[in-house]
Amino acid sequence: MGGAEPASVRANGPSDRLPGWVSLLRAPNPGPMTLDGTNTWILRAPGAGFATVVDPGPLDEEHLRRIAEQGPFQFILITHGHHDHVEGAGRLSELLGGVAVLAADPAHCRHAEPLDPQEHLGGNGLEIQVLDTPGHTGDSVCFLVEHEGERVMFTGDTILGRGTTVVAAPDGDLSSYLASLELLRSYREVLMLPGHGPARSDTAALAEEYLNHRRERLAQVRAAMAAGARTPEAVVDVVYPDIDPGVRFAAEWSAAAQIEHLLRESAARADGLDRL
Repeated sequence: MGGAEPASVRANGPSDRLPGWVSLLRAPNPGPMTLDGTNTWILRAPGAGFATVVDPGPLDEEHLRRIAEQGPFQFILITHGHHDHVEGAGRLSELLGGVAVLAADPAHCRHAEPLDPQEHLGGNGLEIQVLDTPGHTGDSVCFLVEHEGERVMFTGDTILGRGTTVVAAPDGDLSSYLASLELLRSYREVLMLPGHGPARSDTAALAEEYLNHRRERLAQVRAAMAAGARTPEAVVDVVYPDIDPGVRFAAEWSAAAQIEHLLRESAARADGLDRL
């Protein structure tokens, strides 16, 4: 699940334009943590015999059958192991007669070995590069896909189409997440297709906005800690004073990750922030 940390990142080129070889099937699971629902992406190069699925979504039989109708498929790709992205993968594989499910975490693979960082997948007119982008979860990856010189980036929940993603311990790690955003900053003018929300026109520009937002938040959390806030709940009271009670839990998850990151950073510099 992605979620939107309570603060807005300014809009940077929402895009209704999809390449002719990409289509969207949105799962019927809208909510505070999934926005309009999980984006399931179908990739099929013109004239290719097989398509590829990115993130089949939840275990919703009607949604999975809609995906299966777009087959046949070469394989099913998973950006990360949250249930709203991967729960339906096993059932979809069954509907498709045992099509392989490829993920970084072996727990989510079917009929395939786990994806290796920087692995390249090819065939059926597409070149797919796996980018190791941990942080939102330990197993998060992005997929850079190219067809005839046109490139798109599938970011899962690492970058959303609207709002910002939640990084929650223990599986999420803010230090790793910041490094992953730095990596994505290098993909200038590459269309970004996220796990939730609309497509965005420039992966690198949005990664830069995410980094700036995280740095601003970390400065606010550092100030709150210096003023005596020592728990996620206390930090949220200071940094998110107008938080919607319905998503306060997500803010506390983010605050816990921010505190841990700052304490780790402080220990490296030995500047004296006290541990909880």
